[in-house]
Amino acid sequence: MTGNAIEIEGLTKTYAASGSQPPKEALKGIDLDIPAGSIFGLLGPNGAGKSTLINIMAGLVLKTRGKVSIWGFDQDVNPRQSRASIGVMPQELNIDPFFTPRAALEVQAGLYGVPKSQRITDRVLKAIGLEDKADAYARNLSGGMRRRLLLGKALVHRPQVLVLDEPTAGVDIELRQMLWANIRRLNEEMGTTIILTTHYLEEAQEMCGEIAIINHGELIARDSTSALIGRMDAKTLVIQPEGEVASLPEMPGPVESCLRPDGSLCFTYRRSEIGTGAVIEAVRNAGISIGDVATEEPNLEDVFVALTSSKTAA
Repeated sequence: MTGNAIEIEGLTKTYAASGSQPPKEALKGIDLDIPAGSIFGLLGPNGAGKSTLINIMAGLVLKTRGKVSIWGFDQDVNPRQSRASIGVMPQELNIDPFFTPRAALEVQAGLYGVPKSQRITDRVLKAIGLEDKADAYARNLSGGMRRRLLLGKALVHRPQVLVLDEPTAGVDIELRQMLWANIRRLNEEMGTTIILTTHYLEEAQEMCGEIAIINHGELIARDSTSALIGRMDAKTLVIQPEGEVASLPEMPGPVESCLRPDGSLCFTYRRSEIGTGAVIEAVRNAGISIGDVATEEPNLEDVFVALTSSKTAA
């Protein structure tokens, strides 16, 4: 499929009042397109509306207003086809402890109406690295293995869109690397569209070509990962002097200066206001011999904090 795997227009969700709690507007007119075949990041702080959005896409929560299309199927017109086009790996470990991985995958496939002759249970078990545990009770699996099983359950009906909700929360580095290798393979070999939510922003920066950030039920940013990072105008220059420095040099503009414990000089400034050459020249004019120079560029975490903090302040 070319074009968009997900198309969302004017999506609103309002939860009714409960007891003394007033109605809550969890989503406020979200417009979002997710390209087919992409690895797309959906980020936001706790309570931003990410889970509500995911559950609406999966058909688990009814929207209040708006339009949602999954793989070209409008949820209101073709609800079964829309639901069959998406698989969700939830954050919660909701696994029956008395089922084996094989049985859990078979039951999940049955719930999606996959005929026995078309089931891919063994292939999924191999893909998630649970071949040797296929007939062990889930209660005897480690936490990491249970998380792999969640991924397997999301794959049994061969969805074109796969949503990963905090897939590596609480797992070790080895399992995290294995999960991401599987995800990349699904994306590259089968063209599966991947939607990732995570609090590990370095993961999103490494994995996702495009990112949307939600806060307070609103879409506050949506762009390529590189473009989002490029929005940050700040830059930090770290200079290692050849000898000890008694005082920080005077700068020709708005520059935050500090002396780090290792003796290096740190200068943070806006690239639109002052150039790197001017900072280096000011250091030399102060009689400081420069031994080494390095720069520290902003990352996705800096962008995320800046955007969500400013929204909260507003």
